[in-house]
Amino acid sequence: MPFEKGDFILMDYVGKIVETGESFETTIEEVARREGTHREGSVYEPKLVVIGEGWVLKALDENLLNLELDKPVNIEIPPDKGFGNRDAGKVKLYSIRRLTARGITPRVGMRLEIDGRLATVRTIGSGRVQLDFNPPLAGKTLAYEVTVRKKIETEMEKVQALIHRRIPTVDTSKFDVTFDQGNLTISIPEEAFYIEGLQLSKRGIFVDIQKFFPGIKTVEFTEVFKRPEPTAEEPSPKEAPEGTERSQ
Repeated sequence: MPFEKGDFILMDYVGKIVETGESFETTIEEVARREGTHREGSVYEPKLVVIGEGWVLKALDENLLNLELDKPVNIEIPPDKGFGNRDAGKVKLYSIRRLTARGITPRVGMRLEIDGRLATVRTIGSGRVQLDFNPPLAGKTLAYEVTVRKKIETEMEKVQALIHRRIPTVDTSKFDVTFDQGNLTISIPEEAFYIEGLQLSKRGIFVDIQKFFPGIKTVEFTEVFKRPEPTAEEPSPKEAPEGTERSQ
């Protein structure tokens, strides 16, 4: 049965450049390792997508409406519906001295930010660097092999999926989530306390909840520190052997 706009789905995909067969993005770790695109620290798992929200390329998003669960589909996207056609006017020459003055040591293929824009270093020579401000995939025909793994149905699962979208490195089951008459409480597990950007992640979760659950008026985050349970080798003070002295 086709999906509808607003459906929450989890999908695996492999994105390739048609002209070269090169893989540029995937949710599957085995594929990333095989294709040489694996990034240490990245989380490889089915991606959460709310259809119609623009969380993936528009042309890909539109095709999701026609997919079926666990049925792989190949979707080809031409440049004008992907990252656009290449614009020769976006290729500029900069002096190496201008970059090194900013602490940048250019290398061919390097992605860098200059003048508030991202660019790719194409060539280096004669004291100058050719910078390409086109998106890396501009002018490329893209092919996505997509498999929808799951459609998320319940409110609880949707909230958990939105939490995981913002804090993917912590197991979703470790977050306690409770609904209470228009209020939502999310208990943050201790292992998430020191994640870089946690406050921004919490803000993002709140924004998502507001968007997809208009009936929820407030979102409360609680952070609870718990005393570790004593191990058999290290008895608690109440279990200390008779005759030993307890520190005050």
